Amino acid sequence: MTFRALMLSKTDAGQSADFVELTEADLMEGDVTVRVAASTVNFKDGLAITGKGPVVRRWPMIPGADFAGEVTASSSPDWAPGDKVILNGWGCCETHYGGYSGMARVPGGWLVPLPDAFTLDQAMAIGTAGYTAARCVLALERFGLMPDAGPVLVTGAAGGVGSIAIVLLAAKGYSVIASTGRTSEADYLKSLGA
Repeated sequence: MTFRALMLSKTDAGQSADFVELTEADLMEGDVTVRVAASTVNFKDGLAITGKGPVVRRWPMIPGADFAGEVTASSSPDWAPGDKVILNGWGCCETHYGGYSGMARVPGGWLVPLPDAFTLDQAMAIGTAGYTAARCVLALERFGLMPDAGPVLVTGAAGGVGSIAIVLLAAKGYSVIASTGRTSEADYLKSLGA
């Protein structure tokens, strides 16, 4: 079976991004193979595809730092065909083929189960920025911060992580102060709950 992937290549003449046809034999090492259903456009992916940042450390590379899909084959005791899974990061798009492909093969320890509350597409709408923001809010609460302790400052507030952090904190009843170097974002940040 063949599938399409976006392959980044680099030569002395420069970098290119091309759609290619691959088979499972072309995938990288790992003990779980996933049929990719959805991915995101992570900031890191944008840098990799445009060549504007030194993200890719192994060439050629399939970008897609995040993906969601269904396990098709597994030698990992943690996963079985049919399991729905999510991957965020772990070097995908840098040193390991990522999710801009019909299939991916990764170590099973990199995967997490898709929560019942989400579809594969919805999980990718959250992306790394959403998961990072949620982990930050959970960490604050784990260390005892509660809404009545006073305002929470969110720096880089107009970015992906910051924007989502504002929404999550405001929804939990925190008073949020947003910090950004772009004054034109003030109304947007207020609309999120700052």
